[in-house]
Amino acid sequence: MTFQHVGVVGAGAWGTALAQVAARAGLKVSIQAREPEVVEAINTRRENSVFLPGIAIEPSVTAVADMAGLADCDLILAVPPAQHLRSAMAALKPHLKPGVPVVLCSKGVEQGSLKLMTEVAAEALPGVAIAVLSGPSFAAEVAKGLPAAATLACEDETLGKQIVEAIAIPTFRPYWAADVIGAEAGGAVKNVLAIACGISEGKGLGRNAHAALITRGFAELTRLAVAAGGKAETVAGLCGLGDLVLTCSSSQSRNMSVGLALGGGQTLEQALAGKVSVAEGVASAPAVRALARKLGVETPICEAVAAILAGEVDVDSAILGLLSRPLKAEA
Repeated sequence: MTFQHVGVVGAGAWGTALAQVAARAGLKVSIQAREPEVVEAINTRRENSVFLPGIAIEPSVTAVADMAGLADCDLILAVPPAQHLRSAMAALKPHLKPGVPVVLCSKGVEQGSLKLMTEVAAEALPGVAIAVLSGPSFAAEVAKGLPAAATLACEDETLGKQIVEAIAIPTFRPYWAADVIGAEAGGAVKNVLAIACGISEGKGLGRNAHAALITRGFAELTRLAVAAGGKAETVAGLCGLGDLVLTCSSSQSRNMSVGLALGGGQTLEQALAGKVSVAEGVASAPAVRALARKLGVETPICEAVAAILAGEVDVDSAILGLLSRPLKAEA
């Protein structure tokens, strides 16, 4: 199977960056945006001035206002916020040609159902081939053409490698994997852990605490991924450890920036004020906590973040709770 026309659902920063990648790979690209001003800006000024300002959009990218504009596409990259994936895929379904695969590029756990994005997509698009793209990739850097690598997970090896070949460029290197659950679990949990690292930074707890949070957070991520049906070796790669290190180490991360504000004494409302892009960890934290409890997995850092975001504890009490946990063997 060869691909010629890629449709991107969602024209946020990451959707726009992936549209750039696909265009640079020589593909025709249609990107669907809910906001009329984004459609107008991309098509007339060649810039997504709302979500990714200052970056010239490739000539082969066209913005469309609704899903009908993706009807001719032979590959779909789905990039809506995780909590809107179900409704977005339901809207796409009437316009999706038979045999067209969908690559999920959103990271999170659906509130209420506690389902991963592949489960949500399978319900919304029965019979459609699903893949997952996840890895350490700040949108602005990818859109500018700076080097990045990611995991492209697809149970069908032939299809997965065809997608990899279609979208790969020298500065964006997808690596195929078969484990879709591991790939998406890593992406969902790391956003919650990034909030924890931001809180630590905001409180001035130092580099030792930061390193400990990443390491112990990775242990939580791995336990949850394996309990959900993924493989430990998958999350030890780009879509787990790689993504975790990136998201927990820079204020470019929307999730870490929320944590920085919380650690600095702001309320959640103040931390989110003025942000045009979604910090997925805020919405995913309660769902990750509930999923971990359902699966019987111990995730104290994710628990603490969810409790802070829900207003159940303050930041200082949550930190004290983590530091007061019983000592145990590391493994």
